Amino acid sequence: MDSVEKYDLYSIPPRWLLLKIETAEGLIGWGEPILEGRTKTTAGAVEELMEGYVLGKNPERIQDIWELLYRGGFYRGGPILMSALSGIDQALWDIKGKRYGVPVYNLLGGPVRDKIKIYSWIGGDTPDQVVQGAINRVSEGFKSLKMNVAGKMERIETPLKVREIARRFREVREAVGPDVDLAIDFHGRVSKSMFVRIAEKLEEYQPMFIEEPIINSHPRELGELKSKIQTPIALGERLYTRLDFRPYLEERAVDILQPDLSHAGGITECVKIASMADAYDVDMAFHCPLGPVALAACLQVDAVSHNALIQEQSLGLHYNEGFTLTDYVVNAEVLTGENGYLSLPEGPGLGIELDESALAEVEGMGREWKNPVWRSEDGSLAEW
Repeated sequence: MDSVEKYDLYSIPPRWLLLKIETAEGLIGWGEPILEGRTKTTAGAVEELMEGYVLGKNPERIQDIWELLYRGGFYRGGPILMSALSGIDQALWDIKGKRYGVPVYNLLGGPVRDKIKIYSWIGGDTPDQVVQGAINRVSEGFKSLKMNVAGKMERIETPLKVREIARRFREVREAVGPDVDLAIDFHGRVSKSMFVRIAEKLEEYQPMFIEEPIINSHPRELGELKSKIQTPIALGERLYTRLDFRPYLEERAVDILQPDLSHAGGITECVKIASMADAYDVDMAFHCPLGPVALAACLQVDAVSHNALIQEQSLGLHYNEGFTLTDYVVNAEVLTGENGYLSLPEGPGLGIELDESALAEVEGMGREWKNPVWRSEDGSLAEW
């Protein structure tokens, strides 16, 4: 019987944390156990889980290891523990696929599609160059874009601010035309009091969806707000288990779920979240502003989820600052889209091959990224 023998963590630019797990028989699996802005904390959690629960275990028993990592401690869930668990889970699935010489999706029942539509981020916190950014992305072949339409928001905003938000979205819509999907991300910045007023101004230009309009933890209130507009509501990047998602489904508060495979329990849990969402006729758009392993893991779940609508990816994302999604990937073509789609990886496991020598050169150089801290005019904290 094979067993998990050792592991290594790579904190690498731009802001990624990769996990390498190796078995006694020499099989290697990769995971991406990162929580943006909490890299060291997440790395510490990975070390505790690997040392305390995973080393010496049979890597074939992925579900049992998942349950052990989740239920084996008195305290469960949350962003740190679930992100650490997620990366371990991804790596174990990568090992299993390589053991049997097939993509992970073949171990999950086989694909229901050949490719998945992807979208590109174009910014929007400030209006500068967002229109040109949208034009550039469309010229590169993207058929779907996502943007912010508002920066810092007060709890109750002026009519001028509402008009500016609508104008920003209108200008991008006019620039790209009606054949391009254009989604809006509010990052939870809008108060319940303002959401419907703003959403009604935007609906004329037909957003693909509105993401995180209000802060998480208000499923009933969001369900009530959703009933007053026509645009689909998307959320989920700050939810971490099936239990977190359940009230949003029960309250009919969401049309599109966005769990992150590096935060929400990896492949094992996200397959279950997608299945649960399908029972409510809710679509999936997995969150992934991260690195190559996280995206490769997402593609495995996209492959087997009938309700997978579209996939986020970080190519050209502003967080990367001089780096690109495929910098450390030998077979970069696997993560290179064409005409707004990504094909399913055909290689074993997650389907990507990492350049370990390149990783070794930059290990420990990962940027300690922190999200901006915004304050309102009166000095109180505002949602970023």
